[in-house]
Amino acid sequence: MSIPAQSAAERFEETAPVYFYAWGGSSEVNNYLRWAAEELKARDNIELIHVKVGDISEAVARLLNEDRNASAIDLLWINGENFHALKAAGKLLGKLPERVENASKINPDLNWQTDFGVPVDGYELPWGVGQFHLLVRENTLPVQPDPAQLLSYAQQHPGRLSYPKPPEFHGTTFLKSLLISLNNQDERLYSSPDAQTAKELLAPLWRYLDQLHPLLWRQGRDFPGSAVVQQQLLANGQLDMAVSFNPQELTVAHRQQRLPPSIVATTIGQSAITNSHYLAVPAASPHKDQALAVINFLLSEPAQRKKMDPMGWGDPPVIRLNAGKHAPDLFPAQSEPHLDWLRLIEQQWLERYQR
Repeated sequence: MSIPAQSAAERFEETAPVYFYAWGGSSEVNNYLRWAAEELKARDNIELIHVKVGDISEAVARLLNEDRNASAIDLLWINGENFHALKAAGKLLGKLPERVENASKINPDLNWQTDFGVPVDGYELPWGVGQFHLLVRENTLPVQPDPAQLLSYAQQHPGRLSYPKPPEFHGTTFLKSLLISLNNQDERLYSSPDAQTAKELLAPLWRYLDQLHPLLWRQGRDFPGSAVVQQQLLANGQLDMAVSFNPQELTVAHRQQRLPPSIVATTIGQSAITNSHYLAVPAASPHKDQALAVINFLLSEPAQRKKMDPMGWGDPPVIRLNAGKHAPDLFPAQSEPHLDWLRLIEQQWLERYQR
């Protein structure tokens, strides 16, 4: 798929670099960004440089320590705690909906104006949609298992379950899914907790994990370092479950034969934690106009359609378009708990289980 180039008058006169700090742990993502770089060079004379990071917190730490007048980063793939830290520090360019023409195409039904309970306030724009779900070996775990069923399976089949090690975001989201289910979707999870509320609602999670961990892969003394590693353990038969945030992960993995046909997708309980992932521009970027042009391109219909294609990345679109045969099959959505729960979970998990 190729996008017609703009007229020469609309292109930047000189080749302009945009240093895009984004996760580099997926070949599908990396291939998509290579395609986007080729299109942007032809259309806008922009050189999109994908700076691959293992976790975007690496870029956040760099930004927080940089001089306010100059940044090595032009564009970020970001959400959640990392967004909140940069927004609070005044490190992001604002008024993105007014600065990016294609922001008007964002699906109004998409719940993107808050990010983990924190108002976006125009400092980031959604780029794609994620849903946390399980990839399980067929005829093992129940369909849409609740925490009690997961524990029962672990008791009957010790060593066959695990989850990525927090604070890796897949691992933390696994814990948030358990927290929501164990507390019957208590509405207090969607606002910042006081000390008593945190103690009350986290207690069932810690009691549950105290029972579960000795039954996990390597007796819970070690955890997969990422969702990719856990999927490899599932593929080679060491585990019966892995996790993913990409709603089309299984379609892509089956096509690439990374996972056998016997692997199916399901959720913890009846719904899946669902969120948007975003693009943001550092306020000190030396190439703001070019970075905004990149966002505008990535929110265009051809770019969103290319990203959605399960023959490639398979990431769901954030703009309205006729998805046709490539429409992702989404689970019922469950909102993210407030950001402060994430911090509490990660801090207390490390204190309890990594001493």
